[in-house]
Amino acid sequence: MTQANTPHILIYSTPACPDCRALKAWLSQHGIAFEERDLTDPKISAEAKSRTGVRVAPITIIGNEVFYGTFASQKPGLMKVLGLQ
Repeated sequence: MTQANTPHILIYSTPACPDCRALKAWLSQHGIAFEERDLTDPKISAEAKSRTGVRVAPITIIGNEVFYGTFASQKPGLMKVLGLQ
């Protein structure tokens, strides 16, 4: 159900993170595909840190935009970038 013009979405998350689960559930509810990488893997954690400069889950990357912090704090920016109202 995703639109062809939906940008690639990458989420760095951890299995135990409630904000990560909320973010992924919200995207799924909107039919938006995403790639997920597990921050509990030290290589993935190092990759996320070098790409974003932060060590907090979830980290959402859409195009050149980087969002991090709680799902509630990310949601307004994600909605804007994804064109959701």
